[in-house]
Amino acid sequence: MSQVLVASNRGPVSFSLSDDGALTMRRGGGGLVSGLAAVTGSPEGPGTAEDVLWVCAALSDGDRSAARAVTDGRLDRAGHDTGGAAVRMLDIPAATFQRAYNAVANSTLWFVHHLLYDTPRSPHFDARARRDWQSYEAYNAAFADALARDAAQGAKAAVQDYHLSLAPRMLRDRRPDLKIVHFSHTPWAPPEYYRLLPDDIGEQILDGILGADHAGFLTERWAAAFLDCCEHLPGTKVDRLAQTVTRGGHVTRIGVHGLGVDADALRRRAAEEDVAARVRSLRAQVGGRQLIVRVDRTELSKNIVRGLAAYREMLVNHPEWRGRVVHLAFAYPSRYDLPEYRAYTAAVQQAAEQIIDEFGTPDWDPLILQVNDDYPRSLAAYRIADVLLVNPIRDGMNLIAKEGPVLSDRGCALVLSREAGAAAELAEDALMVNPYDVSQTAEALHRALLMPPGAREERCRRLAVAATALPPQQWFADQLAALD
Repeated sequence: MSQVLVASNRGPVSFSLSDDGALTMRRGGGGLVSGLAAVTGSPEGPGTAEDVLWVCAALSDGDRSAARAVTDGRLDRAGHDTGGAAVRMLDIPAATFQRAYNAVANSTLWFVHHLLYDTPRSPHFDARARRDWQSYEAYNAAFADALARDAAQGAKAAVQDYHLSLAPRMLRDRRPDLKIVHFSHTPWAPPEYYRLLPDDIGEQILDGILGADHAGFLTERWAAAFLDCCEHLPGTKVDRLAQTVTRGGHVTRIGVHGLGVDADALRRRAAEEDVAARVRSLRAQVGGRQLIVRVDRTELSKNIVRGLAAYREMLVNHPEWRGRVVHLAFAYPSRYDLPEYRAYTAAVQQAAEQIIDEFGTPDWDPLILQVNDDYPRSLAAYRIADVLLVNPIRDGMNLIAKEGPVLSDRGCALVLSREAGAAAELAEDALMVNPYDVSQTAEALHRALLMPPGAREERCRRLAVAATALPPQQWFADQLAALD
């Protein structure tokens, strides 16, 4: 029986605080919560519910109150609805968290790995950037301290994503007895782009991840880019045949773990009445027309504006679709405290209004833009979509491309960017596009709408099989097994 610790910025639960000071808990979402089933309470798992501790940041006033209540002994850290794991929320000072999360993780590392910078104007690394970096170091150190304090001898620690790039090395320095895996949920930048970072910061990030025994990536492409960057790191040996990186006498194995969909859980959720009600509502709204669906956060890398431009160009070049198709676009708010995201949200809304003004008629809405986060409505849209558009500029995996075919009631065609990590598994049965080529995407949408129902259904069936090949439980268990 061995202990497993999970570290991530966002945890499996969140708390809200009522006016009378009472705490209300909600279960979080995401693949990690499902993945914990592989190690909590399953006979074949390496541990039991009592052996798993999830360390995360307190993100709200309710979370911070809960974190203080645990410290004071007023709230048991175990027993939350997380698949049986105990949860420790770190009450990191607000200013430190904001600089680490917004200025470094989301405005620097995310931009580098997704190739998002407008390089004539940014990035701009100055004294303020150095102050922000110190907060990122402090944020990672807080996680390393908590993990080191609570880990049993020889425990396994699974450190998640770009928010915690430095934590593996910090944790190894504190607890060399631990077995550590780091997993990157984003793409990894190629060396020529990665070198936008200041030299010492770029080296520190690589060295941080190489503190792990195993470094995991979603695709071979992202793993290869990481190895390419490591080859430029002084005092480091890369063995591509063995898929290892040696630094300071420590060997880090590189692995690829392509996260898939838990089909049974997803289908059960999509069969519930709140989803069925939204299916009926959407069908009434769309009528007998074909439906193109996209579901995204309003995130710069998701390429929503070019997707809308492609839909508009399809209506211009193929007027026969006017009145016969509806585009349902979900663009849920994301990182609205960053100015780049506020500007992008405005651009999405402007593009949508242009399409509605140009083509809309009294009896046809060519586009329905949904900006309020409504998960049951998203599941309903997957079920009735004829075409699913997933055209990111760059994406570590993109589970939307996998969830849509799994839930489709009668088979949907998938128009997929070649820059999504999911392309490595789904390209054979999707209509692949260059995300920057609006005209190509417009024609792919046209071809998808013309696809015969039988061919669409058969492609969708094969997509669903590929999408469920490595469900979250197996994805997480494989990373832990790699430590053995």
